[in-house]
Order: sequence, then structure tokens, then C-alpha cells
Amino acid sequence: MTSPQQAMLSWRVVIPFLLTGTIWGSTWFVITGQISGVPAAWSVFYRFALATPALFLVALLMKRRLRLTAAEHRLAILVGIFQFSGNFLFVYHAELYVTSGIVAMMFGLLMVPNALLARFFLGERQQGTFWLGSAVAIVGVSLLLLHEWRANPDAGVIGGNVALGILLAMLGIVAASVANVIQANPVGRGVPMVSLLAWAMLYGTLFDLGFALATAGPPPVPTGTQYWTGIVYLALIGSVVTFPLHYNLVREIGAGRTAYNSILTISVAMLISTLFEDYRWTGLTIGGMVLAVIGMVLALRAKQAPKP
Repeated sequence: MTSPQQAMLSWRVVIPFLLTGTIWGSTWFVITGQISGVPAAWSVFYRFALATPALFLVALLMKRRLRLTAAEHRLAILVGIFQFSGNFLFVYHAELYVTSGIVAMMFGLLMVPNALLARFFLGERQQGTFWLGSAVAIVGVSLLLLHEWRANPDAGVIGGNVALGILLAMLGIVAASVANVIQANPVGRGVPMVSLLAWAMLYGTLFDLGFALATAGPPPVPTGTQYWTGIVYLALIGSVVTFPLHYNLVREIGAGRTAYNSILTISVAMLISTLFEDYRWTGLTIGGMVLAVIGMVLALRAKQAPKP
């Protein structure tokens, strides 16, 4: 029988692990090119309007059932609204005000609301080491946000750049966490993951369309090649390719070990932000990054407590 350590060294694990972490790390920066001169809501819609049919095609090629029951459709609607609408709409708008690498770092704390919601809805409990590591990670991310706050002259203004960006990112984290937890209920476990994601993405895309029409007016038609190249990358590589790889990792090595690719994602995002967004490292930000990574590792290494 293959041990978890041996499984982690398998090419079936290493290659998807590196691919998902690197691709997702790069998507945070690519998003910045989608919100320059184009309403963020329309960029979210364009991304998933392209990704949705591609994901249905993946489900067909994988021979997964696409016919869902009424209860499964209701779950897909909820996942779509929280994951492919709320989460991404908040993220895209957050990056109007906060460096992409910092938003990525904040999303590294997704495990905290995941644990809280899973405790409330699914009865899952975490040991003290998880909460200790989470506290350390929160302190680290707070130092990074403090640097952003100080670096932005409008930070102290109500509704100002950094404050609004942090709030939007936090709302995005909550939306993503809700989607993560509700799809783990008994109904969700009975649906092939790629099929649930395809339907959820379809419902989310329809909501994105309505939101964009209501808040941003008629759809713009950008003419820049770079914009549409970014849309294709985010839709096909950043969504359709990575989701099946990610959930296959969950199946191979478990959700806890798979979550370690968030460390790689954050590292790639911060590197790209340094190279292309002129992110400036200081003693405060270096210390914050170190604490955040140490805290995340501690939290991820904590074992789940048995259910009462």
C-alpha cells in the first residue's frame, strides 16, 4: 500500500501540484489587466462565459453524468452564486485598490472561515495547533496590509483605496468559503465534481451577466489583443485546466495536503507582484510574509479533531 509520503513524490501528484500552484499564482496578476479600462463585472462575465462550455466539454470527455436532480441543481445554483459570482466579483473589484499579491496572500487565510463554517454546518472540529497557526498567519497578513495602508495616501479616507480593497477581498474570502463548505454536504458528495462545477459555473455566469448589465451598463467590446489573451488564459488555463487537477489532487493525497499548494500560489503571486507591480519589500513586509507562511504551515499540519 502506498504511504502518503510516497504518494506526494509521485509524478501524478508533483506535476499537478506544481501546475495548479503556479497557474493560480499567476492568475492574480493577469486579473489586473482585465480591470484596466473595462468594468470588472464584464471581465468576470467574459471569463466564465468562455470557461463554462469548455468545462461542460471536459465533463463529457471524462464521461461524467451531467443530468442533476432538483436538489443537486439547487446546490449548483448556490455554489455558482457564491463561487463564480460573489467570490470573483469581489476579487476583481478588490484588485482595483490593493496589490494583486496581497489579495492572494489574504486568500491564503481561506482555511480559517472554511474551518469555522465546517464546524458549524458539518460538525468538523480543528485542534488547537490549527488555531495557533491561523493566529500567526493572521498577524503576518496584517503586517502586509499595514504596509499597504501606510503606502497609500488615501488609506485613511472612508471608502479609500486600501480600506475598500481589504473589505472587498474579505467578502470574496467569505463567499469562496461558503461555496467550499456547502458543496461538501451529502448532496454535493453524490455529484461528480466536474459536473457540479460545470452547472455551478453556468448559473454563476448567468448571475454575472445580470449583475454586469445592472451595474456597468451595456457590454463593452475591448479591442486589445492582450485583454482577450488574458481572458482566454483565465478561462481555459486558470479555470478549466486547474479545477479538475486540483480535485484530483484532493482524491490522491487528501484535502489537507492539497491545501499546501496555497503556499506555492502565494509565493508565485508575490514574486510576480514584485517583478511587474513594483511591489517594495521592507522589514515589515518580509516579517509579515515569513509569519504568514509559518502560520499557514502550522495550521495545515494540524490534524482534524474527532467529531463529538
